Amino acid sequence: MRDGKAEARALLDWYDRHARVMPWRVGPDERAAGTRPDPYRVWLSEVMLQQTTVAAVRDYFRRFTARWPDVGALAAAADADVMAEWAGLGYYARARNLLKCARVVADDLGGRFPDTVDGLRTLPGIGPYTAAAIAAIAFDLPATVVDGNVERVVARLDRVEAPMPGSKPELALRAVRLTPKARPGDFAQAMMDLGATICTPRNPACALCPLEGFCTARAAGVQADLPRKSPKAPKPTRRGYAYVARSLDGAWLLEERPDRGLLGGMLGWPGSDWAEAPAPAPPVAADWLEAGEVRHTFTHFHLILTVLVARLPADAQPGRGTLVPAGKFSPGALPTVMRKAHDAARALVDT
Repeated sequence: MRDGKAEARALLDWYDRHARVMPWRVGPDERAAGTRPDPYRVWLSEVMLQQTTVAAVRDYFRRFTARWPDVGALAAAADADVMAEWAGLGYYARARNLLKCARVVADDLGGRFPDTVDGLRTLPGIGPYTAAAIAAIAFDLPATVVDGNVERVVARLDRVEAPMPGSKPELALRAVRLTPKARPGDFAQAMMDLGATICTPRNPACALCPLEGFCTARAAGVQADLPRKSPKAPKPTRRGYAYVARSLDGAWLLEERPDRGLLGGMLGWPGSDWAEAPAPAPPVAADWLEAGEVRHTFTHFHLILTVLVARLPADAQPGRGTLVPAGKFSPGALPTVMRKAHDAARALVDT
């Protein structure tokens, strides 16, 4: 197995010329001039980027950092405000852990993130990948950052034929071999950039790749076939119900979902568990009409929600949820599946 030094030099030379510009990134020129990344911004970006694209995160990151420019400001924020800003990014447990982590750092650690992988791992919501990313990018420690882009680059570079996910441990070990002691933060970001822009899942642009001369899959003509993947089991489909109600004065009936589980802590419509079961009792007595179905796909399953709508009398006494005045309600604060239910119901409740 090669020592990886030549590959690292070639990749860093490429990164110095072609690094992507991102609102959370300290570019190679700035870094060479002595600018150090802010651990808060590195941490926030890494949490946002989990299971999400760079394009989707940019505007969220700008809004978050404009509203909460440091970890102390975020720690002092109201939970509902943070969850509302997060709406649409998905994987809402990340937002809950974001607040928990910010409060630990602000209250227990004097506003300073730990500067070791082990220290970072003790914080809420920070697992092996995120800890390595913060350690490498924010503190320039020789930690190896392995995400899907890195796995793809390594699988092709070393022609690892074993299918994913079983090959993940081997790919991680090979990535460690490539990580240099000098500039590990820039190297981690270079690997991510290479996988996102050149060594892409389909039609990799090998002629533009700084590692083309080292790539054994390219030499064998099998680069587009790697990494191989084991067949995926089909996603199951679950069903549920959402009750969308509006009072005569324009207020909407909403409730906060339980802290645990999908969409935990988010505002949503009263409804059912997402399982094959009869419709639960409505949250309030009213003339409920069916407004159709909405569909949404989560990581592990498809969801079909039957949307029921009603206009509520002035003296309505809901058994579940709270009537939120129209002036304090914004559909944009709802998670995506709840916005879909809102859109399905509007024709019947906006009149």
